[in-house]
Amino acid sequence: MRLIVISGRSGSGKTTALRALEDAGYNCIDNFPVVLLQSLVHDALRDPDQQNANIAVCIDARSRSLARFPEILLSLDRMDVDCQVIYLDAASATLVQRFSETRRRHPLTNRHTDLLQAIEAERDLLEGIADLADLNIDTTLLRGRALAELVKDRVIGEVRNGLSLLFRSFGFKFGVPVDADLVFDLRCLPNPYWIPELNPLTGLDAPVARFFEQSPDVGAMFDDIAGFLERWLPRFENDQRTYLTVALGCTGGQHRSVYMAERLRARFDGRFAGVLVRHRELDA
Repeated sequence: MRLIVISGRSGSGKTTALRALEDAGYNCIDNFPVVLLQSLVHDALRDPDQQNANIAVCIDARSRSLARFPEILLSLDRMDVDCQVIYLDAASATLVQRFSETRRRHPLTNRHTDLLQAIEAERDLLEGIADLADLNIDTTLLRGRALAELVKDRVIGEVRNGLSLLFRSFGFKFGVPVDADLVFDLRCLPNPYWIPELNPLTGLDAPVARFFEQSPDVGAMFDDIAGFLERWLPRFENDQRTYLTVALGCTGGQHRSVYMAERLRARFDGRFAGVLVRHRELDA
């Protein structure tokens, strides 16, 4: 059987992720108690009809005994279960805004704890799960369909027994993605932003690509990053890593980072179980 554990702070998109799994045929359970994970798996393995089932559970701050999660996860490994932990999070200010928009009550707020305090306290409560996550997803600029598609591509649609590799472009002025495993800074490269006819375009457009192809520095940067990844990605894969996100940043996330992410995706496409590209500032 395959078990997906969805967790994260309230407002980060756990419900959306769980629905995406449900749409793909997973048996989904929200607000699942940590202490019942072993029983759930044990019962499923004893039932011939459930041994090959896909199950997803959501565990969050509402659950008791969160401190026992690492111990229970280790026991599941001994039971030879294909278990993965997906942790969603977003910037605290973004989570506050989402709660303000929906007027929902945060599960940790009370007459002594305001919304921001509850959101920050929730991070500490879930630290043991976040540290063990196979995949971290930053949803600060990712909501609705975009999040569902990402879950579909990286979790549901992935080929097992291999590395799922994601190249993510971003703009430093909007912050570094918290789900990045490797970050490369491209701000030293020539910037089409200052060329009037290229300014409104992006790294996906042919005129911008031609501009970069004429730059020796861009070519050298690409060769260095590609060479680094070609040497070290197989080491990550041999270390049983399932997901790896390579973030490429420029100032605004429109030109240099987008071009480099696309070029690297083309270079590594077909070499691993799944190779994806996402442009955070273009997709927002």
